[in-house]
Amino acid sequence: MRTTHDAANVRLYYLNDGPDGGQAQTLMYGPLAQAMAHAAAQDPATQDGLWIATDNDVIAWRDLVDE
Repeated sequence: MRTTHDAANVRLYYLNDGPDGGQAQTLMYGPLAQAMAHAAAQDPATQDGLWIATDNDVIAWRDLVDE
């Protein structure tokens, strides 16, 4: 089980399915609460490729909102 807080600094990025395994595009750095709101505002196809990285963990955004 993951534990963190809304003000934890995270990186929200989109990982596409490219020919060489994909490419990461950073959408924002900032507090977790802001990253969650930004991710929720994306279209469903984009949401499928979103990842959130903390200082010691990485999780798919879909997995995080389903917990």
